[in-house]
Amino acid sequence: MRNVKLRAGVFLAPFHPLDESPTLAFERDLELAEYADQLGLAEFWYGEHHTGGYENSASPELMIAAAAQRTKRIRLGTGVVSLPYHNPLMTANRVAQLDHLTFGRLIFGAGPGLLVSDAHMLGLDARLSRDKLDSGLSLITRLLRGEWVTEAHPGWYDLHDAHCQVLPYQQELEVCVASTFSPNGGVLAAKYRAGMLCLASTMMGGFDALSTNWKIACEEAASEGWRMNPSGIRCATDIHIAETRDKAMDQVRRGYERYLLYIKNQSEQLKESPAHKTLEELIEANEIVVGTPDDAIAQIGRLDQKVPDFGCLLVLDKNWADTPDKKRSLEMLARYVLPEVNGENTNRMRSFDWARENRDGFIDVIRTSTQRAFDKHAANKPTSATVGQEG
Repeated sequence: MRNVKLRAGVFLAPFHPLDESPTLAFERDLELAEYADQLGLAEFWYGEHHTGGYENSASPELMIAAAAQRTKRIRLGTGVVSLPYHNPLMTANRVAQLDHLTFGRLIFGAGPGLLVSDAHMLGLDARLSRDKLDSGLSLITRLLRGEWVTEAHPGWYDLHDAHCQVLPYQQELEVCVASTFSPNGGVLAAKYRAGMLCLASTMMGGFDALSTNWKIACEEAASEGWRMNPSGIRCATDIHIAETRDKAMDQVRRGYERYLLYIKNQSEQLKESPAHKTLEELIEANEIVVGTPDDAIAQIGRLDQKVPDFGCLLVLDKNWADTPDKKRSLEMLARYVLPEVNGENTNRMRSFDWARENRDGFIDVIRTSTQRAFDKHAANKPTSATVGQEG
């Protein structure tokens, strides 16, 4: 039993094959957030990419603004804004405005930018991106608190009396830092009192880095006199479930092969990339779940061993399954997996067992009560002699 309730959500990069309408792809990505909201899932994240063709959303802010109009409760996260690509003041202003448009449902996720090809188009040295993430977070968090900033970073920004004229809707806007393999995410999460968006939670190398980076974050926070809260940790992993493992495999196999075309295009030479692995190999290594609710529950248990009571499970949507099957998988997650992990039906089961254990006594009461009703009716029924006298 967990000490805190596990939340669940969706992380959508997104991934869309090159033969699909980008217009309809964006529309489906918005509809999925609407459906997740209806299921009662906690979070939905949109990514930012600019090259490669498949990951075709250039602005998580635009997707969130549209999704906010279709949803009511679900929190919406930028997953992530690649800070080196943006002027920090402009980013802070967009984030503050977006928090108002969502009525305080925004989570600000920030990262260094994943694709070197994105940085190349902007004339940036991707090797410096992690340092720029730190600089950007420093400025943006100060601006969102209402500070005025005069500061220059040659070749990036030159701010003079910079400030956000509109501050966020939330008094304490939650910030999350992307964390994968390097210790940078843990260090920055502690430095800025931010959550951690662990996007390689079950990947080879990423699974071990999960506990390492969490330990680094905790140690860094302790050195500053405060404690990291595991509820701010998001663990993202591939999960697709169905009634049977065979059915789940049938639903994702074609989509996985199409997804591999993109991965091979990006990283064919990297032997550790998924491009060199079959679905069966990834499942065997516990890097992904394609199976049943029980398989998803087991994966959550493995993650809990790395970061006990981590806050939120994010389903990485890589568009392997068709939309109806994808929605059914999310429904089964909300319907069967979360209740089991969170012990939501514990008292119902106790009540069920208690009723069974005491049923004989309860049945005797019913029988006795029924007999009393018959006896009372018989006692009150007029006799034939009495009827004759009344006549």
